[in-house]
Amino acid sequence: MTDPTILKVERLTRTYRTAAGPLVVLREVSFELAAGASLAIVGPSGSGKTTLLGLCAGLDRASGGEVILAGESLGGMDEDARARVRNAHVGFVFQNFQLIPTLTALENVLVPLELRGGGADEGQARALLGRVGLAERCDHYPVQLSGGEQQRVALARAFVNRPKILFCDEPTGNLDDDTAASMVELIFGLNRENGTTLVLVTHNLELARRCQRILKLRHGAVASDEGV
Repeated sequence: MTDPTILKVERLTRTYRTAAGPLVVLREVSFELAAGASLAIVGPSGSGKTTLLGLCAGLDRASGGEVILAGESLGGMDEDARARVRNAHVGFVFQNFQLIPTLTALENVLVPLELRGGGADEGQARALLGRVGLAERCDHYPVQLSGGEQQRVALARAFVNRPKILFCDEPTGNLDDDTAASMVELIFGLNRENGTTLVLVTHNLELARRCQRILKLRHGAVASDEGV
């Protein structure tokens, strides 16, 4: 029987050294997330939202506590091992898109498959670009695309390796209202179609309420954890 828990966070702490002394960004944060569930992480600027997301996705190492992602403990892993886990299980959408400027939309979507090895499925990448409304823009470079189009490329890239869990860091933060609304529909639609778990950092409470749970951070600690 498979474990229904896709993400387990136990007493997670992140401290940075500064000239003024230790800066505690996260303080013993704990929660669990079942496979297929959706969670929004909200809170004021500086509350630790993006730090928490990065630790959960294996982009950074915690100072204390534990992250278990898809049954794998990230704590003792080096960067190469965490990268392997990310490529096997994780999709990521960033606020600033993070597309590679010298690659076309299609080539950007193919990057996770090429990193995984074993050959890239161009048909799958084209199908995903079609799903996000960019079938005619496969050969365009990021500079030739609007912000909304670049974010849709990033979303297609996030799903191309069929992730078990999608992490989104302010995915609508750089988009106008209409473009943001269509992006939200795509994110939740693709999650439903793929049975993917969603963890979303946002300042937008309307967007947060689309998720099943809202985890609120304040001063690096969990202020509340509520179902919607």
